[in-house]
Amino acid sequence: MGQGILLSGSTEVDFMIHGVFSYELFGQTVWITTTHICVLIVMLIIIGFCIAANRAVKHATEVPGAFQNVVELIVEMLDGMITGVMGKQAVRFRNYIGTIFIFILISNISGLLGLRPPTADYGVTFALGIITFTLIHFNKFKYQKVSGVLKGLCEPWPIWAPINIISDLAVPVSLSLRLFANILSGTAIMALIYALLSKVAIIWPAALHVYFDLFSGAIQTYVFCMLTMTYITDACNTGD
Repeated sequence: MGQGILLSGSTEVDFMIHGVFSYELFGQTVWITTTHICVLIVMLIIIGFCIAANRAVKHATEVPGAFQNVVELIVEMLDGMITGVMGKQAVRFRNYIGTIFIFILISNISGLLGLRPPTADYGVTFALGIITFTLIHFNKFKYQKVSGVLKGLCEPWPIWAPINIISDLAVPVSLSLRLFANILSGTAIMALIYALLSKVAIIWPAALHVYFDLFSGAIQTYVFCMLTMTYITDACNTGD
């Protein structure tokens, strides 16, 4: 793979984003970067798993096999998490929450495959934050109407309106920066270890991957989705 896609296996390892190739579009140069390649790989992994899961469910047996058990466990865990936080709103949003949970988790732990995690690119996490921000305000206007939104901005006193507006606008930034910074820090540390200690970085970095990729990646996935569910549920609350 090209420079920057893999975090190991090269003497020129770094954690920066690199252009893989470019093409001209309407007179502008468009670059395909290592982030695009890694996102594509993550998507292919998820799509492959979903196809296999769909076939396993269609041919489900009374005594489920190992893979069917894994699929059912994932679905039950996601449904339980979403229902526990969102209550009656869970049915409407479980597809979205489940999708971003799986995408973020696989992206975060893709370092175990030697990839540069897509979530270590702010362009990816900010896009996720913007989608969540849009859902929050769409549902806020849908359920609370314009009058309810304006009332919320002016609480507890009208003078607080500018602060409340800034607080609302900060949601996608805070969501995306938290995820981005935590994943990037782990990516940077692992890249430095492979670059500076390449001759002795054999087997033992696996323990660091377990923490930075698996443990920290799972925690950040949970935090992002938990905050997303909390914001959306609050937006759907009419106060009745």
